Amino acid sequence: MSSIQHTKKIALVDCNSFYVSCERLFKPSLNKKPVIVLSNNDGCIISRSIEAKALGIKMGDPYFKAKNIILKNKVHVFSSNYALYGDMSRRVMRTLKYFTQEIEIYSIDEAFLDLTNFPDDLVELFGKKIRSTILEWTGIPTSIGIATTKTLSKIANHVAKKEKSGVVSLINIKNIDSILEKIEINDVWGVGKQLTKFYIRNNISNAKQLKNISNTWIKKSSNVLSSRTAMELRGISCISLEKSQSKRKSCCVSRSFGKKVENYQELKESVTAHCLNAAEKIRSESLFAKSITVYIRTSPFQNKGIYYSNSKTMDFPIATDNSFEIVKNALAGLEFIFKDGYRYQKSGIILSGLSDSEKNQNLFFNKKNNKIKNLMKSIDLTNHRYGRSTLSLADAGISKKRNTRKQYSSKIDTADFYLLPRVRAI
Repeated sequence: MSSIQHTKKIALVDCNSFYVSCERLFKPSLNKKPVIVLSNNDGCIISRSIEAKALGIKMGDPYFKAKNIILKNKVHVFSSNYALYGDMSRRVMRTLKYFTQEIEIYSIDEAFLDLTNFPDDLVELFGKKIRSTILEWTGIPTSIGIATTKTLSKIANHVAKKEKSGVVSLINIKNIDSILEKIEINDVWGVGKQLTKFYIRNNISNAKQLKNISNTWIKKSSNVLSSRTAMELRGISCISLEKSQSKRKSCCVSRSFGKKVENYQELKESVTAHCLNAAEKIRSESLFAKSITVYIRTSPFQNKGIYYSNSKTMDFPIATDNSFEIVKNALAGLEFIFKDGYRYQKSGIILSGLSDSEKNQNLFFNKKNNKIKNLMKSIDLTNHRYGRSTLSLADAGISKKRNTRKQYSSKIDTADFYLLPRVRAI
């Protein structure tokens, strides 16, 4: 007896204006009002509501450039709050896993789902069920595009953002050229700036034209990636779902200062905080670092003072995830590269050579390692339960106050009990 063959169906779930949606979650009065979120140190615009987009506020523009429009139209502004966004992202992804384990988490606000086993005529209805459940369980609005390939599901999602239902399926649509014709070439997944320029020079300005171009021309004029994109636009799946996320090879934590830093103590505190953050990250993924790089720099745009940038890399004797060992080496590197008399703008650390193996650990130190491992575990559990930096090192600074500009911070952290919004009884 032959098994039933289903049409391949890939769904792309994308959170709408994700950072803005996270901020609105705790201020519903901002729904349908123009809202933007700024990058670190309130530098650039990194998320916009539909209403803010309609005002002509552009993604990536410096805040000061759009300030007149913002003030004139009473746009609500928020400083970035990555602790909140990270937690809300985890909640959305956990909700998606309730529907299927066939999932590829593509970014903080996007995921591909394999819905191949669902009947063709019910897949759009299932997409609407996923969307309504995410909204009910997390409060985050989404758009869902469903198609036979990942590239087409991206296009379906692009269309879904403009539809009231928020869900669009291209499954069983015989001729999608009328849809592809409206998709500009730079909006096709995998087509970057340089490739866009190349295509436009060759009279390819939309997805339909790329889909229908001859294979011979692509092979002669472009590369394998272009050929793969064209095949995907024709409904032939060339990009598989990456369900198992590959382990990271390095972990970088850095931060620009809101105000220039001149003294060593402040740099020491920031580097220590970066180390603790990075150590917690690699422990959560059961990784060990072979080396650490610490770096500092002044602003290349400051009017007074000479530009200075330097870094120092050190190898650990044994691959480690031990916060104390990581901080000790980082501070030794900082002392080596620090120069007095400069106004520093940024500090950072990079843990490199990450591996999930403890084979480099010396058996002689196993007993000591177990004690350290238990201590690290206790610190992580405490910080997870009572809020970030509840347990820290003195070198990170007693107040935990970072020299960063967050003038418009909502000060909400759903992973910190004391930073949760309070609900008053009426």
